[in-house]
Amino acid sequence: MGRIILTGDRPTGKLHLGHYVGSLRNRVLLQNEGNYDRMFVFIADVQALTDNADNPEKVRQNIIEVALDYLSCGLDPEKVTLFIQSQVPQLHEMTQFFSNLVTVQRLQRNPTVKTEMALRGFHNGETQDDNQRGLPVGFFTYPISQAADICFCKATTVPVGEDQEPMIEQCREIVRSFNSIYKCDVLVEPEILLPSNMACRRLPGTDGKAKMSKSLGNCIYLSEDPKEMEKKVKGMFTDPGHLRVEDPGKIEGNTVFTYLDAFCEDGDFANFWPEYQNLEELKDHYRRGGLGDMKCKKFLIQVLHDRLEPIRARRHAYEQDIAGVYDILRKGSEAACEVAAQTLHEMKDAMKINYFDDAALIAEQAAKYKL
Repeated sequence: MGRIILTGDRPTGKLHLGHYVGSLRNRVLLQNEGNYDRMFVFIADVQALTDNADNPEKVRQNIIEVALDYLSCGLDPEKVTLFIQSQVPQLHEMTQFFSNLVTVQRLQRNPTVKTEMALRGFHNGETQDDNQRGLPVGFFTYPISQAADICFCKATTVPVGEDQEPMIEQCREIVRSFNSIYKCDVLVEPEILLPSNMACRRLPGTDGKAKMSKSLGNCIYLSEDPKEMEKKVKGMFTDPGHLRVEDPGKIEGNTVFTYLDAFCEDGDFANFWPEYQNLEELKDHYRRGGLGDMKCKKFLIQVLHDRLEPIRARRHAYEQDIAGVYDILRKGSEAACEVAAQTLHEMKDAMKINYFDDAALIAEQAAKYKL
C-alpha cells in the first residue's frame, strides 16, 4: 500500500494566512518533494453546509475562491487530485456506514466539535439562551463525515493544524472499529502531519485572539489587496505594556513577532532590514527596549508582500480562465469517484452486503428454499 495524503478546506470564504502557514504551504512542499504516491486535496462543501444550510449560495460562490487560492499557492493539478466533496457520492454512503460505529457520547466528547459549537452559537439541547440556536445533526456528526473523506482514498497522512488532532483520532477509532468488527484490513489508520514551526500551528488573528477567523474579522487573506494588508498589519496587537520606544518589550503573545516567526527568513533581513542578521537579533533588541512597534510592523509588511505577491500574480492569471478552473475540479472529482468506488466496494465485501456479487449467498439461499 502506498503513501497517500488527504487534506482540504471548507469553502466559506477566501483562504487566509492561517490556512497558508497551517497547511497550504506545507501541502505545496509535500507535492513537490514527491515522497508520496498520491495526494488528494478537496473542497469540503458538504461540511460547510452543516452550518450554512440556510445560505447555500455562500458555499456555492466560495468554491471558486478556495480553488483559486489552492492553485495560486502552487498546488499543481498534474500532481494533486483537486476535488469537490459533494461530487463524490460514495463519501455519503461511507459516512452512513461509519455512523453506526460511533456513539452520541463519543461525539459529545470531541473537543473540536465543542469548540466549533461554541463559536457558532449552537446549543446541545441541555442549555439554551436567546443567542443560541439548535445544533444541526449534520454539524454534530461531521467528524464521521470527515472520517469518510480520509478513508475513501486510504490516506496514510493528513496534514492539518493542531486543532484537528481530535478529529484524526476519532477517524482512527472508526477505522479500528470497522476493521475489527468486519475482520478485515480494508481501511487504513491515518497519521496527522503538523507544521514543524510551532508558530504555524495556530496563527492568531490580527487582534491577538487565539483563532484567526473570517467571522471575527481578524484575518489577512491570501488575495488581500496590498494596501488593505498593510492597514491590517499596522493595526496589529503587540505588547500593551510597550508604551514608549525605550521601554522593554515582550515577545510572548506579541502578534507581530508570532507572524515573523511564521513567515520570516534570514534572507529577509539582508533584503529589507540589514541592521539585523536574523530574527533573534531583532527580538533581543525589542526585549531590551529602544525599538518601536511600527518599525517591526513595517518590516513584517515587507516580508508579507514578498511572500504574497507571487500568489496574487498566479491568482490573477487563473482568474482569467474560470471555466478552466472548474474543469480541473470536475476532472479531479471524477478521479476521486473512481478511487472511492473501489474502497466502498471493498467495504461492502467486508460487511457482506454485496448481495448481487455474492454467488455463495445466492446459491445458499437457493438451496434453502429449493423444494
